[in-house]
Amino acid sequence: MSKLLLIEDEESFGEALEYQLQREGYQVERVMDGAAGLEKFKTDGADLVLLDLMLPGMGGEEVCKEIRRSSNVPIIMLTAKDAEFDKVLGLELGADDYVTKPFSARELLARVKAVLRRTSGISAEGDGVLEAGGVRLDADRFEVTVRGEHVHLPRKEFELLELLMENAGRVLSRDTLIDRIWGSDYFGDSRTLDVHIKRLRAKCEETPHEPAHLITIRGLGYKFVP
Repeated sequence: MSKLLLIEDEESFGEALEYQLQREGYQVERVMDGAAGLEKFKTDGADLVLLDLMLPGMGGEEVCKEIRRSSNVPIIMLTAKDAEFDKVLGLELGADDYVTKPFSARELLARVKAVLRRTSGISAEGDGVLEAGGVRLDADRFEVTVRGEHVHLPRKEFELLELLMENAGRVLSRDTLIDRIWGSDYFGDSRTLDVHIKRLRAKCEETPHEPAHLITIRGLGYKFVP
């Protein structure tokens, strides 16, 4: 049974959401403010965090950043905001997905299932180690070093880099990357991919604004050049 942490300050909305998730067989812990939610996560953990963006006291952005300092647990942002800036901000902070209120229970449950399915098993398949262009990725240990220095990558960034390095020199289309990393049932904005590539460049390239390895192929997608 997957354990979900729901951090949501609207009591009636949170209660209804908790009930719906429990009916689907999830174990749900519900907390009503950011600081308490962060403390709950640190003490009890979770398989997935549902995080409201607008929280009293410590906001959802800060909670997300604090969780990402120590964990790759999947995070789905719940937000009443629909501006592109807010969506991109959530992804840049390390969220795996977002859903804009009002949303149907069916849509949210589909996203929860999809995210859990995609993140339930980063495994030690294959040779384990990929190395090129000063980047060393160890899939068995979930570790990346860049020019000899350890770099922390959230799960989705790690999977994206691994896929690109496995196919070094080949152009992978945007659709291929999204399907392989986020799944064919992904509901979100395609800009999610661009945000993750931008974050990878900031961590892996010597000059992120003039990338030498994570290359954009206009109209097609991306490729990793060793």
